[in-house]
Amino acid sequence: MSSLAVSHAEPVAGTSPGTAQGRPPLRRRIALIPTVTLLLGAIYCLLPVAWVVIAATKSGRELFSTFTFLPGTGFAENLQDLSAYRDGVYWSWMGNSALYAGLGALLSTCVSAVSGYALAIYRFRGRETIFNVLLAGVLMPPVILAIPQYLLLAKADLTDSYLSVLLPQILSPYGVYLARIYAAAAVPADVVEAGRMDGASEWRIFTRVALPMMIPGMVTVFLFQFVAIWNNFLLPNVMLSDDEKFPITLGLYTLLEQGANTPALYTLVITGAFLAVFPLVALFLVIQRFWSLDLLSGAVKS
Repeated sequence: MSSLAVSHAEPVAGTSPGTAQGRPPLRRRIALIPTVTLLLGAIYCLLPVAWVVIAATKSGRELFSTFTFLPGTGFAENLQDLSAYRDGVYWSWMGNSALYAGLGALLSTCVSAVSGYALAIYRFRGRETIFNVLLAGVLMPPVILAIPQYLLLAKADLTDSYLSVLLPQILSPYGVYLARIYAAAAVPADVVEAGRMDGASEWRIFTRVALPMMIPGMVTVFLFQFVAIWNNFLLPNVMLSDDEKFPITLGLYTLLEQGANTPALYTLVITGAFLAVFPLVALFLVIQRFWSLDLLSGAVKS
């Protein structure tokens, strides 16, 4: 009895068994879904930015008569008009924003570092209650706090001043939360105990031992708080009435309101919004480099 020779078809090069020739496997097609989703999200977020960048190059006539994403020829003229508007009040707004965001973020980072370290290292009655109250503050919408803050500062006769914008920004519940989480992970309890055994004071242990370990986390807190204060609109709008003290967000808003009656101001608003992005981008690039160097140095030391 002769045996029947059964021939098995060899898979074509470049394909796997069980799949049609030239068609990618199902698992590979499914893996593309997150990538496509991220690309669509990036396009959704970057499209308005691209519009602002291109619109800032257009003159008032080109802004309403040319294709949306076609660059114009009026950026230099827009920049001159923006600088000349009300004797350069735009640059005063930029300086105010730098003051509010820079000083406010620095003070907020210091308060967050001290508070987060204390909540992470020390054991005392009511510690968890305080932390839970701070978490509730993270969930509290800023619009709810704006009016009580205004009434408190009005009692102290501090409204319509730089302090009325700075003081409410110093305590950041989210910054304290991040500082506590980072301090608990980055500062070993054995190191703190070793400092105490060597006779160092608690403040010296914090400034000389714990704080250098917490620097990468504190840089992150500073960045988040700087961006939040720079983009803040509600609090300055409630606290300030003198436009010489306005930050860039509120200043551009008032300029946009005037543009309803004077369409030529629209180009100034767009150019001003375009320029207002540069400090945030520059800060992020500088801090990201510093953050990376800090993480690398910490890894080498460990």
